Amino acid sequence: MRNTRPRRQQILQLLIEQGSVQVSDLVEQFGVSAVTIRTDLGQIESQGLATRTHGGATLVRVPPMEQDIHEKDVLNLSLKESIGARAAQLVQPGDNIIIDSGSTTMTLARHLHDQRDVTVMTNGLNIAWELANAPNINVLLTGGVLRKQSLSLQGSQAESSLTTYSFDTLFLGVDGLDLQFGLTTHDEGEARLNHRMVERARRIVVLTDASKFGRVSLHRIVRLDQVHAIITDPGIDDATRDGLLQQGIEVIIAEPSS
Repeated sequence: MRNTRPRRQQILQLLIEQGSVQVSDLVEQFGVSAVTIRTDLGQIESQGLATRTHGGATLVRVPPMEQDIHEKDVLNLSLKESIGARAAQLVQPGDNIIIDSGSTTMTLARHLHDQRDVTVMTNGLNIAWELANAPNINVLLTGGVLRKQSLSLQGSQAESSLTTYSFDTLFLGVDGLDLQFGLTTHDEGEARLNHRMVERARRIVVLTDASKFGRVSLHRIVRLDQVHAIITDPGIDDATRDGLLQQGIEVIIAEPSS
């Protein structure tokens, strides 16, 4: 099980490079059984990235490449700031919330400094640091293993730290949002932790700029039927907005400040 993630990432890379793969070739390359390879291909297919064929699989769509957190911080910054400011308006005194790691959720933290009697749990080191000097906010860190590319904590310790808590709202960042495949992210460990966060919160609010719509990354977090609201920018297309509304999800448009 320990080698599952890197093997699947390598299989996906082969799909991207070659357009298709064969089970027999993968069995020889990775030294595992055909059943294991078919399971790997099934998982990749479940994310909408490939289609199973007789004896293999073909690429359907290319997942976006992951960017370093410092690169993400400067992308669509004004849009993210407006999303963070709008999200902060949903936080009330006395709330207990989770803020997921990420560049868009980071902007929410910047707009919480004047809140009173709010408890924030986060797996983002940058988010915890941002709130460290907020006088009326109690900050909890999940603990766990540091993923340096995203400045996020993950792993079994992070997941188990959530089990004794109940939160009012989870503010969740994503790498992809697709109407059919739901919310996705690049990293398996982050997806697993995000899924645990969803289980511990009564309301799930996704923060994302419109560039993430229609994207599917390798690891699914949850399907859209578990989401209550999405805060995004005016760039959302009509088809995506209508699709979200039809699923009973509130769509909140954060207008950039002039």
